[in-house]
Amino acid sequence: MRAVDLFAGAGGFTEGAKQAGINVVWAGNHWRDAVEIHAANHPEVMHVCQDLQQANWLEVPAHDILLASPACQGHSLARGKDKPHHDAYRSTAWAVVECLEVHRPPLFVVENVEGFRRWCLLPAWKQALRILGYALSENLVDAADYGVPQNRTRLFIIGTRSKAPLRLKPRDVPHVPIAPYIDWHAPESAWRTIDGTLAKATRDRIKRGRAQFGDRFLFPYYKSGSGLTGRSIHRPVGTITTKDRWAIVDGDRMRMFSVDECRAAMGFRPDYKLPSKSTDAKKMLGNAVCPPKVAEILRELKAVA
Repeated sequence: MRAVDLFAGAGGFTEGAKQAGINVVWAGNHWRDAVEIHAANHPEVMHVCQDLQQANWLEVPAHDILLASPACQGHSLARGKDKPHHDAYRSTAWAVVECLEVHRPPLFVVENVEGFRRWCLLPAWKQALRILGYALSENLVDAADYGVPQNRTRLFIIGTRSKAPLRLKPRDVPHVPIAPYIDWHAPESAWRTIDGTLAKATRDRIKRGRAQFGDRFLFPYYKSGSGLTGRSIHRPVGTITTKDRWAIVDGDRMRMFSVDECRAAMGFRPDYKLPSKSTDAKKMLGNAVCPPKVAEILRELKAVA
């Protein structure tokens, strides 16, 4: 089976598709750095760097599966107050419709944040897909249910040219803890001492976490989530975001998650190439789709589609 990857980013969809035995033949994204990283990991794929809302879909190879992760910033609760540029982010989802109108593959999978469901134009978007002959199912899935050491719930919309929609089966698998993926022996220079120079709110979060979990635990240094209690290292980490969020406490020292730890928490293989600049690497990872989850979803769909 052949697939194309729209809004391909660092390549989570492509990586998962390859693991499922699917040949990704084309990938497009507007961010050149992400296209270069995608190409470094998947040199056999045809790459295009452009605004996909301006794409000529006739130039895209024929395919059996369309994979797409339209911009999520306009739908995420983390975006803060609404701004005009979020309208532009939301409109990227129409590129999916345009590509499907031209190629009509038998299957497509669109991934986005749960907030995509609140988009005021979602009914019109889904109606356009139905007019093109697709039956749709909406599936909220947690990466932790697919063996990824991260709680990351995302919406997967599956479209098939069938009378009835295909829905993903519920999964009941043990969750993988994040602890084995934390480098407790990271260089001393990566750690900082927990002392009075930290903000009081940070010290209070650490105090509460230590009371509940002992000397080793996680807490969100930035943003919300587990902020009052910390988080056990014996469960999956919370959502990996595009910027530093999760801090590791080990006794009287702490540090932020490293790029390697974020990569592992996303389910990418250890040798998956990323930008040398930490902020760019974490941005790409935070925007990515978890490959093991994609692989299992596509295996399930291949078996019944």
